[in-house]
Amino acid sequence: MRLFHVLIVALVVAALLAGCGGGGGDESTESGPTTTETTAALTKAELIERGDGICAEVNAALGTVGSSSSETSPAEQEAGLYSGMIASLKNLGTPQEAAGYSEFIAAAEALATAEDEVKLASARGDAAGLESAEANASSARAEFQTAAQEYGFEECGAGPSAPPATAPESGETETPEEEAPESIEPEAEEAPEAAPETGGAGGGVEEGGGTGGGTEGGGETGGGSSGGVGPS
Repeated sequence: MRLFHVLIVALVVAALLAGCGGGGGDESTESGPTTTETTAALTKAELIERGDGICAEVNAALGTVGSSSSETSPAEQEAGLYSGMIASLKNLGTPQEAAGYSEFIAAAEALATAEDEVKLASARGDAAGLESAEANASSARAEFQTAAQEYGFEECGAGPSAPPATAPESGETETPEEEAPESIEPEAEEAPEAAPETGGAGGGVEEGGGTGGGTEGGGETGGGSSGGVGPS
């Protein structure tokens, strides 16, 4: 019996030693602690700056919907643009100043859902459903813009904008409008100087008429007559 007990104890000790040895082997194969990289949260000002950049691009793209010869329907184009915008905004992460951010994101998600409903109704050709979905989308856009403005966004709080007018191609110059010449008033013509007044006798001498002229002629005649009458 003693031998039996000794064998049992030996088997138990061997089993314990085997278990301890196995545990040591497993510990040697365990990998070191894993580290995960975390991205620092943006400040509210940084989030607004980046978010407004995203919204500005989308607003400009929304302004061209329907003007291009695309096979995609305008409803599908708008839904895709809004969905992409909201996904990009959410990828920016929660800012350090989180007050009011959850309301903004909730309004953004509601807008994405409403635009998807418009897209679905348009694809089905459901006129009544499309009208209802567009009304819901319009309300969702207004709520999103209000929430964006309250949080501090500018571009995200504005609607779609038409693209700016393109400049004329090189080589084509715009002809400036000619200004009408200013009217020049003619200078007043100077009145001609008045001729000097002619005196009575002087004028008669020059012209050969008048009393002086007659006297001079008469003198000559009288001289001739006296010469004939004088003594011989």
